[in-house]
Amino acid sequence: MMTAEEYIESLRQLGPRTVYLFGERVENPVDHPMIRPSVNACAMTYRLAEIPEYQDLATATSALTGRPINRFVHLHQSPEDLVKKVKMQRLLGQLTGTCFQRCVGLDALNAVWSATYEIDQKYGTSYQERFRRFVLEWEEKDWTVDGAMTDPKGNRALGPSAQADPDLYVHVVERRADGIIVRGAKVHQTGLLNSHQILVMPTLALKPEDADYAVCFAVPADDPTLIYIYGRQSSDTRKLERSPVDMGNIHYGGQEGIIIFNETFVPWERVFMCGETEFAGMLVERFAAYHRQSYGGCKVGNGDVLIGAAAAVAEYHGVANASHIREKLTEMVHLNETLYACGIACSAEGVRTAAGNYLVNVLLANVCKQNVTRFPYEIARLAQDIAGGLLGTMPSDADFSLPEVGLLCRKYLAPASPFPPEHRQRILRLIEAMTMGSLAVGYLVESMHGAGSPQTQRIVIQRYADLEGKKALARRLCGIDPDDLLPKG
Repeated sequence: MMTAEEYIESLRQLGPRTVYLFGERVENPVDHPMIRPSVNACAMTYRLAEIPEYQDLATATSALTGRPINRFVHLHQSPEDLVKKVKMQRLLGQLTGTCFQRCVGLDALNAVWSATYEIDQKYGTSYQERFRRFVLEWEEKDWTVDGAMTDPKGNRALGPSAQADPDLYVHVVERRADGIIVRGAKVHQTGLLNSHQILVMPTLALKPEDADYAVCFAVPADDPTLIYIYGRQSSDTRKLERSPVDMGNIHYGGQEGIIIFNETFVPWERVFMCGETEFAGMLVERFAAYHRQSYGGCKVGNGDVLIGAAAAVAEYHGVANASHIREKLTEMVHLNETLYACGIACSAEGVRTAAGNYLVNVLLANVCKQNVTRFPYEIARLAQDIAGGLLGTMPSDADFSLPEVGLLCRKYLAPASPFPPEHRQRILRLIEAMTMGSLAVGYLVESMHGAGSPQTQRIVIQRYADLEGKKALARRLCGIDPDDLLPKG
């Protein structure tokens, strides 16, 4: 397993990459002040595995080699593994206060493992053996892998092959004896510049005419044909300012962006699906279920931070003992723990796949994520309520630092005794960042759209609801159907 320091250095050792940010080419993404907070957040997934008291959560025993590995490269072997994953994610959310980016690769790992097995069972292909060799290297080198699923989609009323521009979904443009050539893009990519490998999957269920789009493969993150475009976040340029106070979170941040595949060659050894359209929907659903489970951990950890910030600012305002403040904090905790309960429940009811690894309860995972599309927004609203208007009107730290004006800022914006003004500044900036600034991407925008929009979860919930079974229960109890469970005689 890599240490956090070795991970950061491993990113520096990647080959040259074509990265754009603010209209300019970035030569050193690792140490760029806009990007480095996200590197630090991902590095925490390595740091956690180094600390003895957390190793039960942060490490696991490889199902392939029996060696200790980081849990972020682990094939789940039991419901207990699924539960530990959620607990680990909550802890990392607490420690970073943002998205730590490595979950997508872990969820893709487990989804592709079971999907390749079932494709091979039907077609006699060798996808899983290829993927197994890839996973062994993944474990050995302790990679961070970007799970790339979401395509631009263009006209969403049309399927991939019906688009005016075929590149709006990643697709195969040429099949050769030694591999395939692909073209297209993936958007909303979490941690893409902090990854060693890119694992590409289809983004939706496909029809036979979409065979070129039914492709799953892996490429190195420093493949020279890849183009990266870094995404903007609210208040992101505060990372470039001299004072860390206005950043809110002084060490950690998230990362999203676009990756473009520009005639990218993939050797057959790294191709794990190619044309098997009937398995695309299954792969998407399994990945989505794992990732929707993840949100019952990471967003709960972020919620813990926001609840703590709201409780702290109430103290600084001198209203911590007001009954309405205590009621709001209680509601925030209730909502946050409900999300956690869903994450644990779908994990505890996990089942073994034909490939041997464990899949979450799909229905409960989607219920978990459906709640995540709502509850963090209410938690954020309550945090803003408790924070007060100063959340949106506080002067910059530069004003607080001026000799004369700074005295006035500290005099008129002093918190309740005995707290210094800077403490309230920092906590208010953290709440601002998490609810409407750069950290809001990792907490709120991802809560809404990460792992699929709210409607996609409702579609799965409808499919797994078993309304016919529920109707049968009602008919039996009211006498429409016979009650076979009644004692005889």
